[in-house]
Order: sequence, then structure tokens, then C-alpha cells
Amino acid sequence: MINAKSTPRKTGLRQKAQLMSASEIERTLVRLAYEIVEKNGGIDSLGLVGIRRRGVPIAERLGKIITRIENAEVPVGTLDITFYRDDLSTLGPKPVVQDKEIGFSIEDKNIVLVDDVLFTGRTTRAALDALFSHGRPRRVQLCVLIDRGHRELPVEASFVGRNIQTTMNEVIEVKLTEIDDAEKVLLMER
Repeated sequence: MINAKSTPRKTGLRQKAQLMSASEIERTLVRLAYEIVEKNGGIDSLGLVGIRRRGVPIAERLGKIITRIENAEVPVGTLDITFYRDDLSTLGPKPVVQDKEIGFSIEDKNIVLVDDVLFTGRTTRAALDALFSHGRPRRVQLCVLIDRGHRELPVEASFVGRNIQTTMNEVIEVKLTEIDDAEKVLLMER
């Protein structure tokens, strides 16, 4: 369902189309949860880690769906990669990341990093740096709601909700109730 609007916004972006509704996001997350369980042969040694900001509620939702599927809880943690980004001008020395940030041991676990949009791959690279400061997982997989292409680094998601081809003038905005009080995915244009 695509609704085009041309209302300019404060950000200098205008809405070009709605790519996903709340129900489409939910169905996509259910599918992704089943794929994660299937590809990992169940949930033994499985952990989900959401990349702050919108990867966190997506990981939490996936964790709840997987718990319903498997009738057992899968650990869900949070990763803040701000100080690991290589494209921020205010970078100082790398911080010491505390174990409480993720909330569970990643040692020898199959970790699924969760983010909302995969674009250049830089967020994922930073997340891997931050993740490995916590220990050595058995395997790391990437799960994204939207893959919009335009990679600058050799990064590929293991689990993709939807592939959306975009131009460099377009931006994908994921709106989640937990953060934005809205539930939709929008295609915006500069």
C-alpha cells in the first residue's frame, strides 16, 4: 500500500510513499522470527542484540515472537554504537563498554544483531566492533527490517524484512510506537 504525500517537513524531507503499515511490519517480524529460529536450529545458544535506537524495539519484538513460537525465552540485549562510528567528527578514544549494556553473556552464542535499516554498512561495522568488546560469540548474523542498498562496506544481512531500492536522494524512515508514537515505514525524498 503506497500513499504519496507532498507535505514538506522541518527536516527538509517530504514523504514520497508509505512502504509498510503497522500490520505489514508485524507480519514481517513474525516471518523474520520464524526464519531466525529455523536458520539457527532452534533457540539454544541464541541471543538477540538490538542496535540503539530503533533496532532495540525490533529486537524486543522479535524476542517476544520467538518466545511464543518456542515456548522459551531468548535473551535480548541492547548495543549503543555511538562511540564506535567512524563517520562522526567528534570521535574520541573508544569507550570501555560495560557488560550490563547487552545484559547477557555473548560468549559462544549465536548472536543476531538487529537494526531497522541497512544502508552503507557503517552502522553494522561499528556494531561489530562494539559487540566484540563484550566477548567472542560463536556466530554473528544481521537482521534488518529494511535493506535499501548503496553499501560502502562488504556487509550483507542474513535476515531481511524487505529490500527497497532507493536513490541517494531518498531516505527510509522507520517509525515505531515505542519511540515515535507511530507505526509505519516511509520513503522520504530530499
